[in-house]
Amino acid sequence: MTTPARYSLPAIGFHWLLAALIAGSFAFGLYMVELPFSPARIKQYNWHKWAGITILTLSALRLLWRLGHRAPPLDSKTPAWQVKASQTTHSLLYLLFFAAPLAGWAYSSAAGFPVVYFGLLQLPDLVPRSADLAEALKLTHRILTYSLAALVVLHVTAALKHQWIDRDRLLARMNPF
Repeated sequence: MTTPARYSLPAIGFHWLLAALIAGSFAFGLYMVELPFSPARIKQYNWHKWAGITILTLSALRLLWRLGHRAPPLDSKTPAWQVKASQTTHSLLYLLFFAAPLAGWAYSSAAGFPVVYFGLLQLPDLVPRSADLAEALKLTHRILTYSLAALVVLHVTAALKHQWIDRDRLLARMNPF
């Protein structure tokens, strides 16, 4: 069995770093929304915002890298429907890498809570302050993050299917070792 062509080391690094940040931020978001209002909760919301801005920034860098570096080709035996499903899923993932944090930032702006990156750099408000808009953006952020989580589960499931059922060593393309 041949080893498939691999992604570049920067692409692999972006992939796994963003995977960890997105999974951690999602899990932390589920945890923090259940906390009672307190100074600790406000601090944790700030950490979540910092993670979101970091995810947004790394996603932009990843996209810039990806635009200049083609993905390694899939195995020629990969069915056309799987190629299309992979392309669609990856496109939606990239869309949500941007949409979910931007919706969170906009929600924070509309709610009147500025985003101060690592407590040092106050970012501009994306939208004017509005309670009605904040409620709509809160729901939008939640829908986008749950959609991202569902796509991540689909992505991981497909990768594991390729590894354990198809045995086509697809995971070797993104293995950092």
